[in-house]
Amino acid sequence: MKKRVSIFGSTGTIGCMTLNIIRKHPDLFEVTSLIAGTNIKKLMEQIDEFHPKYVYIKSKSNYHLLKEKYHNINVYYGLKGMNDISLKEDYDIGVSALVGIAGLQPTYNMIKKGKTILLANKEVLVTGGEYILKASKKYKAKLLTIDSEHSAIMQCLNGEDSKKIHKILLTASGGPFFDKKIHDGITPEEALGHPTWQMGPKITIDSSTMMNKGFEVIEAKWLFGVNPENIEVYIHRDSYVHSMVEFIDGTIMANIAPRSMEIPIAYALNYPNRMSNDIEKLDLFQIQSLEFQKPNYDKFPCLTLAYKAIQMGHSAQVVLNAADEVLVDSFLKGQIKYTDIPKYIKKMLEEHQPVQLKNIKEILQLDKKTRQQLQKRLLEEFQ
Repeated sequence: MKKRVSIFGSTGTIGCMTLNIIRKHPDLFEVTSLIAGTNIKKLMEQIDEFHPKYVYIKSKSNYHLLKEKYHNINVYYGLKGMNDISLKEDYDIGVSALVGIAGLQPTYNMIKKGKTILLANKEVLVTGGEYILKASKKYKAKLLTIDSEHSAIMQCLNGEDSKKIHKILLTASGGPFFDKKIHDGITPEEALGHPTWQMGPKITIDSSTMMNKGFEVIEAKWLFGVNPENIEVYIHRDSYVHSMVEFIDGTIMANIAPRSMEIPIAYALNYPNRMSNDIEKLDLFQIQSLEFQKPNYDKFPCLTLAYKAIQMGHSAQVVLNAADEVLVDSFLKGQIKYTDIPKYIKKMLEEHQPVQLKNIKEILQLDKKTRQQLQKRLLEEFQ
């Protein structure tokens, strides 16, 4: 029987890669829902090829265009539409690949339906980790990560006792500025020039500041139940070793694979069974050496700020994410300098008074409040 798949973020990098895998294995998967933001051209191409039952687009005007063109498809838009489509039940796997905290509520809704969730959205666990894991247990949903590093850890732990973990060793590419000077004049084009991965603009900028790796530390804390002090980051410029696990007996298991996100996506889609692919395999004898370095925390303060947010508690992690989303967007629009990203995240954390967040609603309220405060501040200081 085919597995039915709903893709939240179908026109993004992860969504397109997921559809490419489904395209290659029509005997194993079929598409139930396609959820996009603003790229209606790409969405229509996907609709014409995969014939989903449900479709979502963000704006009302694009909603009417789709309704007019596709009479036999259920089309949704806006906040209510996102809520409605994420509460559907006639699918097996939900791919959570929306950008930012926008993915939190839909992922929570899919979990409440007891689905298998393929999690690519880091912000879901950064902002809602405790509640997402509790809900997964309560509703018997399966949470599988398709983040390259966390998939690597998940694979290293296959058949192992997670209580026997001594350390998690997260690898990082170091981004475009690892061996370059960071200065006020860095342009969005320079920051988007990632040396080893092709990703969306938000995650690419986060990779350049190493905030992405800070988010992954928070993710690993929740996914694998490891204390932050036992999660270490190492720079591996070639991005062949996707992460490692060190066990209490000194054994280190590493996941080594080609640089392709299709591998972790396919692994999760057909978990725990692997599928063949046409990706060029690694020749370790040709590579010969694997090099690792410790990150420069002074040069990349966002990594330090992520650890600080963990120490401060859950609400600080919500503030960390909200501030980062606002600042990355402002930088990409040319409204602030590259060096303003860590500068203002630090200010927002320093001014935050930790609070107890009781549910998803309160998380979203704090997120909104943080964004409004920061946007007002930026407007006053950069107008």
